[in-house]
Formats: sequence, C-alpha cells, structure tokens
Amino acid sequence: MRAKKKECEFCANRIVVDYKDVERLENYLSERGKILPRRTTGICAWHQRQLARAIKRARMLALLPFVRQ
Repeated sequence: MRAKKKECEFCANRIVVDYKDVERLENYLSERGKILPRRTTGICAWHQRQLARAIKRARMLALLPFVRQ
C-alpha cells in the first residue's frame, strides 16, 4: 500500500510564491543553502518550479545567501 501524499502547502493555503518572502523561502533550503527536492518538501511540481525561480531571484538580489556557513 502506498502512503497518502502530503498536500502541497501552497495549493492548500492558496499562497503565492514570492521572492521577497524570505522567511518562507528559507524553509525550503537545506542547512547548506541548497534547494530541497519535492520528495522532501511535499510541494507539487508547479510550485516547486516557482519556488526554485523565487529562491534564485532572491539570491541574485542578495536577500538570501548562495551558501550558508
């Protein structure tokens, strides 16, 4: 039997992915600063792509670090 999949947090709560929402974006980064995969976070493919784009944009604007110490 398969385990029930987690519902995407962004779909369930109708949250828009925004590069300025640094606190939310940090939840989807590893302790090294890498973007966590879908299987770990439970996000749908659509929002995972938006999240990756937002994190990369926030890094370019120096809102998020590229690498954590």
